[in-house]
Amino acid sequence: MRDVCVIGGNRYFGKRLIARLLAAGDRVTVVNRGSAPPPDGTVHLIADRGDERALTAALGPHTFDVVVDQVCYSPRQAEVARRVFTGRTRRYVMTSTVEVYEYEDSPTPVREGAVDPRTVAVDLGLPWDDPAFLDAHYGEGKRQAEAVFARDPDFPHVSVRVAHVLGGDDDFTGRLDHYVRRIEAGEPIAVPAVNRPATYIHVEEIADFLMWVTGADFTGPVNAASHGTLTTEELCRAVAAHVPGGRTVFRTVDAGEVSPFSFARSYAMDNSLATGLGYSFGQAREWLPGAVTETVGATARGAVPLGKGD
Repeated sequence: MRDVCVIGGNRYFGKRLIARLLAAGDRVTVVNRGSAPPPDGTVHLIADRGDERALTAALGPHTFDVVVDQVCYSPRQAEVARRVFTGRTRRYVMTSTVEVYEYEDSPTPVREGAVDPRTVAVDLGLPWDDPAFLDAHYGEGKRQAEAVFARDPDFPHVSVRVAHVLGGDDDFTGRLDHYVRRIEAGEPIAVPAVNRPATYIHVEEIADFLMWVTGADFTGPVNAASHGTLTTEELCRAVAAHVPGGRTVFRTVDAGEVSPFSFARSYAMDNSLATGLGYSFGQAREWLPGAVTETVGATARGAVPLGKGD
């Protein structure tokens, strides 16, 4: 039995990870601000993870075998976590993102070395506490957060760079719903002139992967993505199968906002590091139809409140 701390993790793949930890017999402590109750069977500690004093007080004498940080979005939050959890855990897992590669445009899938967090400059003076700034600089916030953890060799950590997540009847992001609404109405779907494919991962698969990472012993960044890439056209075909009489219309835009999962740059992720370490990913094209069925069915019933997030 392990003692595992999960920071955040009340929804989507975070709650699935917690369910797996509990099923494995782990003691799970959930740290959040108290806005939502954690899953049954967990210990609940209430604190703002960005408030060092509050977080330290809430943790008290607790120590952990593993910490999984689901909600680290800035270098300031990472600095607090590194100070508070040094000496409290043998392993720290930060959920990062494919968006750390936002400046890459590689014709081949990107490997972890394309963004080495040890060389990323950290600027704590930026307005990281401003939600609008943080939202607009999501990839940079994650990149600098990784850098904060990477600069301390005595702090054993993993940064899981998660591909775009699909599936589940509780996908709250509204990204697939964007396609449903437009295909239903025959409205145009905005895409860049050159629309690149991307890598994805199913919501259950990323929960499985994070569970696997908690029990592994490697450190540093690792890409988490299913095998194969998907295009906007493939996503639309999968959605259109659930929209009788719907019509898919694409509109090319040279500038401005494009539809979700439409990319002018190539930054599909290479998953060979994880596979070489022993993890077996699924094939994106095989799970895509089921993932769309789960999400589209739930949004059509109004069962999933839409909101922005991971």
